[in-house]
Amino acid sequence: MNRKSRIRATVVTTTALAAAATVTVGVAMAASNGAAHAAAPKSAYAKPAKNAYAKPTEKQIAALFDGWNKALQSGDAETVAARYAKDAVLLPTASPQIRTDHAGIVDYFEHFQLNKPQGEKVRGLINILDSDSAIDAGLYRFHLTDAKTGEKRTVEARYTFEYEKRDGRWLIVNHHSSVVPPAS
Repeated sequence: MNRKSRIRATVVTTTALAAAATVTVGVAMAASNGAAHAAAPKSAYAKPAKNAYAKPTEKQIAALFDGWNKALQSGDAETVAARYAKDAVLLPTASPQIRTDHAGIVDYFEHFQLNKPQGEKVRGLINILDSDSAIDAGLYRFHLTDAKTGEKRTVEARYTFEYEKRDGRWLIVNHHSSVVPPAS
C-alpha cells in the first residue's frame, strides 16, 4: 500500500471511529434522558479551534523549502537533517545511495555542503493533500563552489519534497532530487 493510500485509509478509519463514538454518546445520552450531558462539563462538548484542521496554504508549504535552503547554507549537516523525519527517505542529487536514516542523511549533507550549495527554486508545483501532508515538486538549481579549486558551477535538478506535519512540526518524509537530463 503506498503512502497516499495509507493516508486515505487512516482518514477513513478515523472518520468511521469518530462517527461511531458520536452515535455511542448520543445513544447513551438518550438512554439517560440527557443526564450524562447535564453532568458533563461544558468543555467536554467544545468544538475544536476554528483552524485546528485547516489545510496549510501554498505559501506556508513553499516557505518550508526556504527553511531547508537556509539550513543547507548553514554548513551544518545536522541542522539540515533535523528537517527530515526519523523515517524519511532521501534520494539525493549527487549520490547513487538511497538514504533512509538520520545518519545516512547527515553523511550525505556533510559531503554535499563541502561545495557551499545555495539552492534556488526555479519552478514549484505545490499539492496540499490535507491538513498534515503536502507535496512540493518542481525544478531548482544549486550554485556550487568546488572546495579545492574555488571553481563555481550551477547544477539544475528536479525535486520532490513530501512533507508531513508530525507533533505540530512540518518534516520532510520523502525527498527526491535528480539532475535534469539533457534535452533530447
